[in-house]
Amino acid sequence: MAFQIESVVEDKVAKLTLHGELDSLSARVFQTEIEKIAGKEIDSLVLDMEELNFMSSAGLRVLIYSKQKIGPKLSIYIVKPQELIVDTLEKTGLQHSVTIVDQFPV
Repeated sequence: MAFQIESVVEDKVAKLTLHGELDSLSARVFQTEIEKIAGKEIDSLVLDMEELNFMSSAGLRVLIYSKQKIGPKLSIYIVKPQELIVDTLEKTGLQHSVTIVDQFPV
C-alpha cells in the first residue's frame, strides 16, 4: 500500500494520520508535513499509526526531526501503532521520547 498522510491542526494539537509504509521515499512526504505544522503554535503532535504497516529508519529520523523542529516542549503521541512499529521504537530507544496510547485524548 502506498504511503498516505492526512493532517489537521486545531486547539494547539496537530493530528497526522499515517497509512501504508513509511520508507525512505515517503519519509520526505512526512517531513514536509512536519515542516508545514512547525510554523504553527502546537503543544502536541498526535500520530495515528493504526493503518501504518511499516516504518523504516528514515521515518524514525523524521520523528526525531519533529521534536527538534517544533521544540523540546512538544509532546508526541503515537496512537494504536502495530506491534512491528512498537518493536522498532523499543529497539531504538525512541519509546522514551514519545507516548504510546490506544486513543487520543488519553
